[in-house]
Amino acid sequence: AAMAGAFLMEIRRGTQSALLVIRYAAAELPSAPVEVSVCADSLEVRSGGSCDAAALPAGVRLAPSSCRGLRRLRGDGLHLRVRLRSPPPAADVVFTLRESLKPNKNYIFYCQSCGDIVVKDRKFLRVLPLPSENWSDLVEEWCCHPDPFARSALHPQHGDCFLGDTFFLLNSGNESHVPESPKSKEDTRVICKRCKTMLGETVSSDTIKYYVTEVIIQSAEGSFSPTPRSQFVQSMVAQCLLNLSSAKSTFRFTIKGDNGKTCILIWLLNSDTLLVESLGSSSSHGVFTLFGDILMPSSGPVGTWNAVKVLYQPCIKCRNKDLADAWENDMGVHPLKFPSGTCLELLLILGLSTASLPPSLRCMNSFQVRNSFY
Repeated sequence: AAMAGAFLMEIRRGTQSALLVIRYAAAELPSAPVEVSVCADSLEVRSGGSCDAAALPAGVRLAPSSCRGLRRLRGDGLHLRVRLRSPPPAADVVFTLRESLKPNKNYIFYCQSCGDIVVKDRKFLRVLPLPSENWSDLVEEWCCHPDPFARSALHPQHGDCFLGDTFFLLNSGNESHVPESPKSKEDTRVICKRCKTMLGETVSSDTIKYYVTEVIIQSAEGSFSPTPRSQFVQSMVAQCLLNLSSAKSTFRFTIKGDNGKTCILIWLLNSDTLLVESLGSSSSHGVFTLFGDILMPSSGPVGTWNAVKVLYQPCIKCRNKDLADAWENDMGVHPLKFPSGTCLELLLILGLSTASLPPSLRCMNSFQVRNSFY
């Protein structure tokens, strides 16, 4: 049976340790003493004559003798720390466009929002990574003579696909949804014909930039399989953070809209988190689930997710302007650009995730805390 007070366990693979929070709504706090039993593969909470229990997922095994620091925090519930008996299952390999796109295979590009076909049956002869967006600013450090790339542009030919941090470049060919002769910034927007979502923008007369958060790429032999919008956005952003932190040892990021305005500051804390959550009773469901019905397990009372843990600050409407300006001028901060609408979606997702956490875990050093799934 699901526990009346749902639980959240935040496991760190690197240290094989976990924080366990057993949550009760204020009206549910038992008058009798509460007894918490931690077994290797299950949890039990006894109070008065009632007993609620939940089995842990396969692969998660605790060391009961290592429990320490049991305390009750108002508004949170019961907190304790425990070590794991063995390492939890390894995280799934992060999916990347660079690994999924292969030369000489046919692909179809779909609008992620509505499933309409954006690019049909395209075969690439070359799939190549682009340098970071500010690569030209560093050329003076590399060369002792005038910039040899000053008049060069990295534009793909018809059989090319160039991959950036948050986008990919294609030769526009005869795509009907591409504006023919853009006269202003607004005219460069590439819009889905069916749902009118912004998919990308024209870079030149023959080059289109598609954002990774707006398009799903699948093999032409397969069929389109939709993914909930919130789940897709957070997964793609998490992949960008993980790939850049691994490749460049960069852990601070500015999230910018296509209008150039900074919307969010993100600080990546760790990428080895495994979250285990029980659904609990209906009375606790509304205050304790991580993403409502979007990421709830399809069966069983307990679910697990691989997650990255981030700190963030919103910057819309001039909030945190001084901090945003300081990050803007810091070489250790990496900018990531997405459509402005997607930036607002991401900010909403961040806020909902923070609100789902126990109050004591929502903030750290003036930043808000959030777990992002991939």
